[in-house]
Amino acid sequence: MEKLNIGLAQIHPEWLNQKASIQKIITYIKKAKSSGCDLIVFGEALLPGYPFWVEHTDGAKFNNTIQKEIHALYQQEAIRIERGDLLPILEQCKTHKIACVLGIIERPADRGGHSLYCTLVYIDKNGIIQSTHRKLRPTYEERLVWSPGDGHGLRTHQLGPFTLGALNCWENWMPLPRAALYAQGEDLHIAIWPGSDRNTRDITRFIALESRSYVVSVSGLMSKDTIPKDFPYFDLFYKNCPSVMANGGSAVAAPDGSWLLEPQVGNEGLFVVEIDYQKIRKERHNFDPAGHYSRPDVTQLLLNQERQSTLKIKK
Repeated sequence: MEKLNIGLAQIHPEWLNQKASIQKIITYIKKAKSSGCDLIVFGEALLPGYPFWVEHTDGAKFNNTIQKEIHALYQQEAIRIERGDLLPILEQCKTHKIACVLGIIERPADRGGHSLYCTLVYIDKNGIIQSTHRKLRPTYEERLVWSPGDGHGLRTHQLGPFTLGALNCWENWMPLPRAALYAQGEDLHIAIWPGSDRNTRDITRFIALESRSYVVSVSGLMSKDTIPKDFPYFDLFYKNCPSVMANGGSAVAAPDGSWLLEPQVGNEGLFVVEIDYQKIRKERHNFDPAGHYSRPDVTQLLLNQERQSTLKIKK
């Protein structure tokens, strides 16, 4: 009970195809279970895909027909949790008794049903969604397609002896959200990314050393040869994009900052790592950022976990 097997699913998306992406995710859930995993983690925005086109098709051009048509497709393939879009994945987690961290593009009804959010979903071993964390601040060109989230999903969850927390991509560079998770007892930090070892190589070990926790970074893959031919304005995007847009970089660092799995570049597959809770106890001996090495009488953090909405109905 002191150990946990984690599967890192570093895969190409079935890009902008919700149904096909769900089937590929289910395939990897089954692989993870057959490999003895207690938890499987997928990259940021994997379902149905990261908006790679924005940077390479003049995405900031206002009221542009090209951007409108692509965005309409993105909305169409986005996930409506309230509609039951994730039910096939929830059923697989329940059937195989495996927890899951999954990056999705969410089109939530509680924000009107049309705006898109980069959302991180945690599903427990009973197939129940325990939290949906909407990315607090989309990064750079992401702001052209994603809306800013809130603190509702900044929560931790028990998984065996471990306390799991998770953040999307460059949120992991934000000290205060990290601190909010540390203060809730996090000792297994999940960081999900669209895919690049330039992101994961430094920060994975840094967060492990700062928090004295295990840090699992999971990335996706994307190359120009995997762009579907029916993508609107395929020729324009294909002409302007690089041959590789996401090269992976999934990695795992131990609480002392050492690599358990060095960044995996360019390889699609399931990488399985075993973690041991005893290692956390040892590394918290001399530093515990929310415990014996904190000074709440000097500095404190306020966390607002209210789900933000433009409408509050009083009855």
